[in-house]
Amino acid sequence: MTTFAHAHAGAWNLRCLYKGGDSIKLFNLSQVLSHQDLQSLFFISKMTTLKEKLLSVVKEPSGNGKNKITVVGVGQVGMACAFSILTKYVSSDVVLIDVMADKLKGEMMDLQHGSAFLKNSRVNASTDYTASAGSSICIVTAGARQREGETRLNLVQRNTDIFKGIIPQLVKHSPNCILLIVSNPVDILTYVAWKLSGFPKNRVIGSGTNLDSGRFRFLLSQRLSAAPTSCHGWIIGEHGDTSVPVWSGVNVAGVRLRDLDPKVGTEDDPENYGDIHKQVVSSAYEVIKLKGYTSWAIGLSVANLASAMLRNSGQVHAVSTMVKGFHDIKEEVFLSVPCILGLDGVTSVVQQKLTEDEKGLLLSSAKTMHQVQTNLKY
Repeated sequence: MTTFAHAHAGAWNLRCLYKGGDSIKLFNLSQVLSHQDLQSLFFISKMTTLKEKLLSVVKEPSGNGKNKITVVGVGQVGMACAFSILTKYVSSDVVLIDVMADKLKGEMMDLQHGSAFLKNSRVNASTDYTASAGSSICIVTAGARQREGETRLNLVQRNTDIFKGIIPQLVKHSPNCILLIVSNPVDILTYVAWKLSGFPKNRVIGSGTNLDSGRFRFLLSQRLSAAPTSCHGWIIGEHGDTSVPVWSGVNVAGVRLRDLDPKVGTEDDPENYGDIHKQVVSSAYEVIKLKGYTSWAIGLSVANLASAMLRNSGQVHAVSTMVKGFHDIKEEVFLSVPCILGLDGVTSVVQQKLTEDEKGLLLSSAKTMHQVQTNLKY
């Protein structure tokens, strides 16, 4: 039904127009409005906006695209994730959520002003979680920042409390989304998000050791003078101090380093390749010491994961997932193992052949995670 003013025989009538073309007169406006008011009303009724002159609407555009991504937290990590997603053209519809309204608006405007250089991507922001509605992926980076010298596990309770106000809101407005957790300690917080969300395990994923594996490959590439993408190696387990390097599978062009030298990565290795993993573990602490935080590498890593899922590519990434039942792990914990990613999140887990030493380290990592989880209050 449309209500409009209509002049007829010198009298202004307020009428209602219905979908069949029928209309009824409500009352004579000249009986309730002055002549001057009637002239103003007539002028307004004749006004046409520039947009209306330019465009003839065929159908109102859809509010949400099918690749909408919400990023919760506009700190250094959150903005690196958003920037990487936009510049790698993973999504054309990004929403930022945070409680700091001024910073949030500033970050949104800064990105919006570059939209002409980002294939016209849409960037919105709000302190209200309703803006996240209909997201395909919700990335959570919010949380207390890791302090210099502080382990990721020490962060756990502080960030668990923060998650209580985030996860239920995301689930409410995007019940079919994939939750991608980045906040540290990521493995335990992915478990917390899984519990708070009620989602199936395939749709709650932690960024995990995807970044650790990337660091591992970069450092290998420096030693071997080969491109990082040509150095194949995996870091599994905890994204942190008890992560496990799978030296038994490290290879270049299918040539396993352990076939060339069985001591590679061990304490008896004369070339000390095992130091590479030590560098992987300490690298985040080193970056934090030097610049105060980590951002770009994790942002690129997260964009890579989001791309694999939105494009249903079937790429294999080391992400944090429920590992109970794999490698004889009996605890209900989230740890990183190589997983195939698609539209439904984790679709398959690659069952790596681990040495007894590697398996033992993974089991130890699982026990460490479980011990921390038992003391959580959520």
